Amino acid sequence: MNISRYRRKAPLGISRGRLKVQVLAPRGDVDSEVVPDLQAQADAALAEHGTLILDAGAIEFADSSFLRLALTLHTQGEFKIANPSFAVQRLLEVVGADALLSVHPTVSSARESHVG
Repeated sequence: MNISRYRRKAPLGISRGRLKVQVLAPRGDVDSEVVPDLQAQADAALAEHGTLILDAGAIEFADSSFLRLALTLHTQGEFKIANPSFAVQRLLEVVGADALLSVHPTVSSARESHVG
């Protein structure tokens, strides 16, 4: 059975905020099919700016590949998750990653906490 027809794929939206902080805003399902593209965009943003905000408000489903991506990005630069959807917040809480990662209620609060 091809489950892809049952899940919406997550197109990747990119917006640039002030303070040279890149914001990535994936939508829909963020799973092993989507994470490689998201990883490539996130790596490029961190390499260019040193900081990345992931606006997770429109993520409807996130699995362990999303969690691995978030933990990897955390080690590569200033990485923040903003506006986490219920699915993302629950995943982070269940594994205790919310205590390790920089999670903010809004993109604005994530920008305001920017170190550089």
